[in-house]
Amino acid sequence: MAIIRRNIEYLNKDFSDYRDQLINYSQTYFPNTYTDFDEASPGMMFMEQAAYVGDVLSFYLDNQVQENFVQYARQTSNLYDLSYMYGYKPKVTGLASVELSFYQLLPAKSEVVGSDTLSVPNFDYALRIGPNTTSKTEAGISYTIEDPIDFTVSNSLDQTEISVAQIENNEPTYYLLKKKRNALSGAVTSTNFSFADPQEFPTVTIQDNNIGGIIDCFDSDGNEWYEVDYLGQELVFNGIKNTNVNDPNNYQDSNNAPYLLQTKQVQRRFNSRFLSTNQLQLQFGSGNPFDTDEDVVPNPMNVGLGLPFERDKLTTAYSPTNFIFTNTYGIAPSNTSLTIRYLKGGGVSSNVASNTITLLNTNNTTFLKQDLNSTIAQTIFNSLQVNNEVAASGGSSGDTTEQIRQNTISNFSSQLRNVTADDYLVRALSMPPKYGIISKAITQKPKANDPDTTLDLYVLSTDLNGKLTTASTSLKNNLRNYINQYRMIGDTVNIKDAFVVNISINFEIITLPNYNNNQVLTNCVTSLQNFFEINKWQINQPILLRDISTLLDNITGVQTVTNITVSNNAGTQSGYSQYAYDVSGALQNGTIFPSIDPMIFEVKYPNTDIVGRVVTVGQGGGSTANGGGRNY
Repeated sequence: MAIIRRNIEYLNKDFSDYRDQLINYSQTYFPNTYTDFDEASPGMMFMEQAAYVGDVLSFYLDNQVQENFVQYARQTSNLYDLSYMYGYKPKVTGLASVELSFYQLLPAKSEVVGSDTLSVPNFDYALRIGPNTTSKTEAGISYTIEDPIDFTVSNSLDQTEISVAQIENNEPTYYLLKKKRNALSGAVTSTNFSFADPQEFPTVTIQDNNIGGIIDCFDSDGNEWYEVDYLGQELVFNGIKNTNVNDPNNYQDSNNAPYLLQTKQVQRRFNSRFLSTNQLQLQFGSGNPFDTDEDVVPNPMNVGLGLPFERDKLTTAYSPTNFIFTNTYGIAPSNTSLTIRYLKGGGVSSNVASNTITLLNTNNTTFLKQDLNSTIAQTIFNSLQVNNEVAASGGSSGDTTEQIRQNTISNFSSQLRNVTADDYLVRALSMPPKYGIISKAITQKPKANDPDTTLDLYVLSTDLNGKLTTASTSLKNNLRNYINQYRMIGDTVNIKDAFVVNISINFEIITLPNYNNNQVLTNCVTSLQNFFEINKWQINQPILLRDISTLLDNITGVQTVTNITVSNNAGTQSGYSQYAYDVSGALQNGTIFPSIDPMIFEVKYPNTDIVGRVVTVGQGGGSTANGGGRNY
């Protein structure tokens, strides 16, 4: 008997297509078997039932395939899974940020300086506010600072403002100290989980909402567990305070780098992920701390033939560049209890107005020195206050489904790797402030004879007064350790110092009749001070004399700008940069160009280095630029 080859269509997708194809199939291959295709016939009922089932199955199949792609997925749970697969962690709440000002009084004391007796603050009564201290509004909205506050410390990153608070008989009796800290909306909350025998990749879920992030995690033995992006991540950032005890060689750089950035290899680690219910799930490793596979540095006797029952180790591939082997992705907690602290809060309601965060939790506040006068100490303790001089901002209700989708796609393209020169630039400027702040940075390809994978990163920092200065050794070491975590394997990054060239501006103007010359001149100087504010200038940015002239011309009361002179100020004895610069030689077509080597122009003392005068018609000269010295 000959086999009849059936022609089957696979392009049908909906009910009507399935129905028509079933009718056509029956008419083609069973013309004499069934001929009643009336709508009310029993045969048509079965065909339409089959078409119905095919349509439903096709619909669900299409949707399931669609849910596998982040561009088209609609179910929240699938979007969460896809976002984590692509390396993006959705936000279930947006934490508002705000700068808080903390105040305390200090009694005055007499101190002999030379032949004079001066009234100075008595820092014996200085207070210490512990880390993760919470402040609130009258409505109960909480804000938490991360770092502690020591009122005796003052550096470029943690300045202490001192002013006279009370005077008696022309002598200060109390001083007012002020410190600022960035705070995030939310209160510190904790929960506990108990573990018995070790299990592979155990998970726990924090049954709470509006979780902003994990603060820390400790077990009942006092061991810290570290949060990582993925369980295979063995290295974490570890900051130690830059003190004479921790690092005598770099202690002199503590103003620039209060903390030293180091990497630490950890076994106790976990990662976290938000569920579609907005609850936070934590997952731990699978290893046993008593397993030789979990040794951070393996015992050589366990690798070779030293132990009779460890010969199987010879089949293990050990990398000569990383003599560490573990296939357990960290150890699992066992026979212990974990205490997890997290930040809970955020949302739109946390965007509070200024001067509303006034209630301070003082439970974690102590005096730095003991054996104090109890009456004075109580007065000082009661003087501690907090306030937000600006409004809080950034609070939101978390990522919407569309935000999760777009953020996931955007995050996957970068993957937190430094691939381009701009990636290194952004990473340098985004280093956590406690390790030091890079104020200015620029990247350049090195000379032609260097490999293509080599990059020069030029940086500058700021001093206590906010003036540009060379980055300290500790700061550059912190930066090197920080960017190494995101550096491509073959890349070489050279961190170098950029040059600072200090300049002064002199100008002459003619004012319009009936205008106050002094007022017009003051307005011109103020505008130039704002123009040369260092935050607005970048490395290798030229000076356009035309822009300065246009700025002055637009000042009310200015008739004509007759002269603009830019001069170089150099010499450390005068308080300026040591680098001289030939300004006149760098002037071409009204533009003062920077040097070949990366540098930045800075008006270091705008109150004295910007000078103008009003002249009469016929007194002024043309726009010039003067200076001298060697060309960098």
